Amino acid sequence: MRKLADLLREVLEERGVQSIGTLSKRIPKRRSGDVIQDIAIALYEGKGFIGKLPDGAALSWDLSGRRTLPSKFAFIPLSLEDRFEAVLTPGEFRGEVEKQGYPYIIIDLMHWEKHTPREKKKVAFQVSRCYGTLRDYLIGDIYAITWANQEFKSILKGMPAEKAMLFEGSTVEFLKEKGIDEALILDPNGEKELSEEDFGFKALILGGIVDMGGNKRGTTSQIARALEEGGIKVRRRKIALRGDVVGVPDRINMILEIVLKMLTEGKNMEKAILEVQAPLQARWRLRKEIPKHKIRYLINGKKYLVVERELYDELKEWLNIRWEDFVQVLRELNFVALDRRRINHLNKISSYRIINGKGYRVILLKRAAMLCYNC
Repeated sequence: MRKLADLLREVLEERGVQSIGTLSKRIPKRRSGDVIQDIAIALYEGKGFIGKLPDGAALSWDLSGRRTLPSKFAFIPLSLEDRFEAVLTPGEFRGEVEKQGYPYIIIDLMHWEKHTPREKKKVAFQVSRCYGTLRDYLIGDIYAITWANQEFKSILKGMPAEKAMLFEGSTVEFLKEKGIDEALILDPNGEKELSEEDFGFKALILGGIVDMGGNKRGTTSQIARALEEGGIKVRRRKIALRGDVVGVPDRINMILEIVLKMLTEGKNMEKAILEVQAPLQARWRLRKEIPKHKIRYLINGKKYLVVERELYDELKEWLNIRWEDFVQVLRELNFVALDRRRINHLNKISSYRIINGKGYRVILLKRAAMLCYNC
């Protein structure tokens, strides 16, 4: 599936346009980091058209988004449509977009009442951010929020997601209204990981749930069961990092962005997660990964949990961690890190023993204790 900006590039190239400028002070907004995407969204929403300029537009970009010489073509506000020749109108572009068959992106709020007042605000904030995230890749018209009651609407007031479809009924009702009988739901307990084979879906459903502990454990699976009971065929898929959901961003808008990167940019799941993952989430996974590599030492009667310093270099290849994150987690877990050569030396002067069911490298030399230190 193509990103909206890529579709605009293709249409412009077909019409002989290799660069584009703007006569609007508001477009592009540059929020997305892709000026072509911003222009594509504005064109799709009917805020202007692509026209021909005899003298060129001073502010111009090539179709890859790099600044270039003044272009003879530009995004022009509709108020000026009588003064310039149109090359691509909003209606023509919308027609091209409709041919793409973009899927509905649905946030299901069935479990809204299980959240505390503070959690409800977090849900509303993340749901509103999804609207902007979606417009960075596709369009906003395909975004829907089901089970959207008055309390949710009041919290959401003033946020961009008000432009989305706020559907008071269930997701089953929404899908049947749109003539859709099959959907894909992102569920951390899903049978399989999301893959390219799943990208033919007509509707993608995300649970509007935050803080998965307590009475909200397993709630996404409950949404899936409700869909199936309503006659919707459901594919449950999860987003996992090397087989584990720990370390995968848990905010609704970040999960959506991971999917969009896979869907429109062709990135594999690990690469997409890495581009979205914050150090906070990376540290969650780090706390789980470090103990897997521990070596237990008993040196002069004192216990040490040791990992190789080089482990940091291996983990940072697929976790967004900094050296300070690695050190922080080591201290939290009461671990020490040593160079591999030091560990090899310790192993040479130690003997392996089972103590209380756990394996230790035992060293009786007092001076050996000086080799263990936090880096």
